[in-house]
Amino acid sequence: MRLLVIGAGALGGYYGARVVRAGGDVTFLVRAKRAEQLRRDGLQVVSPHGDFAVQPKLIMADDLKETFDVVLVGVKAYSLDDAMSQFAPAVGSSTMILPILNGLKHIDALTARFGAARVLGGLANVSAGLDAEGRVVQFMANQTIVFGEIDGSLSERALALETLLHVPGIDVRASEAIMQDMWEKFVQLSTLAGITCLMRASIGDILAVPNGEQSIFRLFAECCAVATASGFEPRAPFIEFDRKLFTTLDSPLKASMLRDIERGSITEAEHILGDMANRARALGIDTPLLDLARAHLAAYEVGRRRAAG
Repeated sequence: MRLLVIGAGALGGYYGARVVRAGGDVTFLVRAKRAEQLRRDGLQVVSPHGDFAVQPKLIMADDLKETFDVVLVGVKAYSLDDAMSQFAPAVGSSTMILPILNGLKHIDALTARFGAARVLGGLANVSAGLDAEGRVVQFMANQTIVFGEIDGSLSERALALETLLHVPGIDVRASEAIMQDMWEKFVQLSTLAGITCLMRASIGDILAVPNGEQSIFRLFAECCAVATASGFEPRAPFIEFDRKLFTTLDSPLKASMLRDIERGSITEAEHILGDMANRARALGIDTPLLDLARAHLAAYEVGRRRAAG
């Protein structure tokens, strides 16, 4: 199977590099500046599992003429519209589009553009980012991709994709409940992004202050209530996992959204916190802490745009 990875940032760069290293047929759709950097230095991954580099196959949007079996989309939500226009020529009648963006809104955008039959549900659990040298840096050991058919079936094409991604450095699973999985990730991320951005602190630092733990779990309860009212009540193993995640003393864990703030960059706040808050309003659910976190990020974006002129 031929895989087109959209971009070579933290998500696409990490997973794409792993498949390249295992001998897979992978091409990265990149912009000119990133292409120059990758041709010069290779695609470098700094990982707790061992550092490595690969020399990737690259293509730019103007040169994309042929279709691929799989399109892996791992761009930031605010870049999705541009990305869809760029990779559209790669989408044929049998192409699978696997988005591993955060949140849920992108599923509607992809299906509206390419049709529901081509779009899978998917999520990634990897803590990674690009450093100043353009290397993909994996901060923690997790490295999971979960994906599946939106209707919950376990199709032959999903099993074939599972085989493609079953390489060292990727923990892959084809799911028969991908929307449930995605909702649980949405709850987890909304909680993590909301509380760490609102407090401008890691989970460990939040736990170290009065009412820190209570604040985390008030926000968690709000997000769980939205998922439940939407028909995706979080399952017991997920609740137990996140309780441990959010009560680990001295944890350095923080949302990538907070790292974006620390760099003065644009965030996915409206795609994540805004979407969760809008769903809560539509369902008549009161979410005061979520609303405060959303307002905090919106105010940050106003200031960032003003500073940028």
